[in-house]
Amino acid sequence: MQFLLDALHYLMDGSHWAGPAGLGARITQHLGYTALAVLATALIAVPLGLWVGHTKRGASAVLSAAGALRALPALGMLTFLAVVLPFGVTAPLVPAVITLVLLGAAPLVAGIVAGFDSVDEQVVLSARAAGYSERQILSRVELPLGAPVMIGGLRSCVVQILATATVLAYIGLGGLGRLLIDGLAVQDYPRMVAGALAVTALALVVDVVLALAQHYSRPRLHSRG
Repeated sequence: MQFLLDALHYLMDGSHWAGPAGLGARITQHLGYTALAVLATALIAVPLGLWVGHTKRGASAVLSAAGALRALPALGMLTFLAVVLPFGVTAPLVPAVITLVLLGAAPLVAGIVAGFDSVDEQVVLSARAAGYSERQILSRVELPLGAPVMIGGLRSCVVQILATATVLAYIGLGGLGRLLIDGLAVQDYPRMVAGALAVTALALVVDVVLALAQHYSRPRLHSRG
């Protein structure tokens, strides 16, 4: 309990927020790693998810592979890539992003495919019978109706990456994980707990923002007066 109180005092101390190693800088770094990894994940997972969800081809294989990716140990994969890649030590951001992409792709692909599955098949068939092209069915029917579920997949992806980005400090990068690594090195347990609390709070804030986006993406039914 005392560690928790000391951690709260650490977080409320303004001197710990200033400077290149302060909490403000660490949060900015953490969000930067997260944004970069989410962007890289989206460039891979979104086209794959759209193709699989719309065509219904290879869904079982893709979802099985996505499920297997969820089981990857983040720290083990990060260490492996940092050692195996020829530039893993000199450019640690590369193995870091690859690790985060591998972990974030699974919930994003699964969420996109689930979004397509949530669209009533009769609605799609009706649109096709009305002369809609496949591109129009995708953009005007499946994406708008499946958006809430798809954003749910994005929500899981972002929170997964944000939480996992803590381990990047293990290979010398910044972010909130530095509070845990540096605190452990000098047995500064309040700093470690403060880092854990900061990551948790940041993840909750981001999750709430994406939850609101998911809520407002639901199609609205407008009654006629």
